[in-house]
Amino acid sequence: MKKRFEDSINLNIYTNDSEEAKEIEIKGSTSVFVNDEAVPLDIALSNQKMESYLKGKM
Repeated sequence: MKKRFEDSINLNIYTNDSEEAKEIEIKGSTSVFVNDEAVPLDIALSNQKMESYLKGKM
């Protein structure tokens, strides 16, 4: 996704104990957020669904 949307998104990966994650309630070991909004895991794990999701956010 980063390559596909490199001009449109800024990708950051944080651990759940990072300073950036302290303000967010993380419910599982894998969490994906776009603009501070949680992305459903079934979407985040599918390249096709995630691409459509990101296109809809642009």
